Amino acid sequence: MAAVVVAAGVATPAYADAIRDEQYQLRALDVATAWQSANGAGVTVAVLDSGVDATHPDLAGQVLPGADFVDGSTDGRRDLVGHGTTVAALIAGRNDKSSGVAGIAPAAKILPVRVLDKQNKYDDATVVAAGLRWAVDHGATVVNMSLGGGTRSEALAEALTYAAQRDVVVIACTGNVTAGANYTEVWYPAREPGVVAVAGLVGTPASGAPATGGTAAGGGSGGGADALWTGSLTGPPTVLTAPAVNLIGARPGGYWRVQGTSFAAPLVAGVAALVRSRWPSLDTANVINRLIRTARDLGPPGRDDRYGYGEINPVGALTASVPVIRRNPLVALKEPPAVQRFSERVPPARASDTGGVWVTPLRVMFSAAVGLATFTLMLVAGLVAARRFIRPRA
Repeated sequence: MAAVVVAAGVATPAYADAIRDEQYQLRALDVATAWQSANGAGVTVAVLDSGVDATHPDLAGQVLPGADFVDGSTDGRRDLVGHGTTVAALIAGRNDKSSGVAGIAPAAKILPVRVLDKQNKYDDATVVAAGLRWAVDHGATVVNMSLGGGTRSEALAEALTYAAQRDVVVIACTGNVTAGANYTEVWYPAREPGVVAVAGLVGTPASGAPATGGTAAGGGSGGGADALWTGSLTGPPTVLTAPAVNLIGARPGGYWRVQGTSFAAPLVAGVAALVRSRWPSLDTANVINRLIRTARDLGPPGRDDRYGYGEINPVGALTASVPVIRRNPLVALKEPPAVQRFSERVPPARASDTGGVWVTPLRVMFSAAVGLATFTLMLVAGLVAARRFIRPRA
């Protein structure tokens, strides 16, 4: 696989004073109200990234020992780039003080898994796949992947299946428009069936300054607060959106202002952690169903290829009445049409639907054939018996 770019967009220094006030996403998403229902306690979120600075004041005590799949030089709790620290704090930055970055799920724990090198990229998707499997095996129930590229990886696809089979919610960014890149579709792994693909919105900074839009290289126009950021890749695999521009992020040694879908994804991962915190026994399919059914609709009514189901809605995800479902709703959404038609033609029934017996057209045909054969054998046996007792007179 070609070298993969991770979209930090534009990053500029920021200062500790007024950091909390500049976190406009907390107000835009009404996170304070959401915290009345859940705060992320009991949930471990794996951050597959450049590592996480566990010594940052906003993450002290939040970061578990992790793993390093790049060169094995750390346990994941060191960040040579800053990207992973920013992502982690947006998910689980501490909220027990009035300064610094507060995460969407401030009581959740971060499991850092280093898969990005010093250039903030990976050249081999098997590294990411190994990191994902490790995170699943070490207690993560939500995984954030603010990375990706244009080429599908079979090894990573198998690791995503491994995560799904073990009831882990996987969130990934859709990717940024990259100068000179030869692809414009949603990045992989965000476009893999079952993955929550997150695109970026422009957002509105608390200071009232105009939001900076444009590509990852910095050009373009912003648009309204609900507008899709012009630097965000999007398309049919897009599931949800979240603020991606003018976000204040923690980094080793301080703070910076960032933009990119890399930073929209952790906002959604934080909400997934809140849902898992409130309902620990809720399976992946129903966690995702809550996220998409309660999203704030943007663009044309209903799901669309630009905004997906709309902007993540933490309060709705934690308080709305949502019907229970039986399979991940994103699998059918992202499957190729031929696979969708097959699934619709022969739906996989559950034991509880039929008193403990799976019913399929093949089973019905087999049962009918067995019944007909049994009837025929009994009829022949009856005729033979009758001939033995009823004999013609001489």
